[in-house]
Amino acid sequence: MARFKPTAKKRRLAKSGKQKRAVPTWVIAKTAGKFRTHPKRRHWRTRKIKA
Repeated sequence: MARFKPTAKKRRLAKSGKQKRAVPTWVIAKTAGKFRTHPKRRHWRTRKIKA
C-alpha cells in the first residue's frame, strides 16, 4: 500500500478498523447471548475493503 493516502481513503480504512471490533461483553449479557458475534465482522484475508 502507498505511503501517501488521500484523507477520504484514510477515513474509510479507519472506520473499517473500528467496525472490526468484537461485540462487547455487556451487550452479550444484556441480550442474553442473542448477539454473540457481529454479523458484519470482516476477516483481513477473505473480505477486502472497497477503499
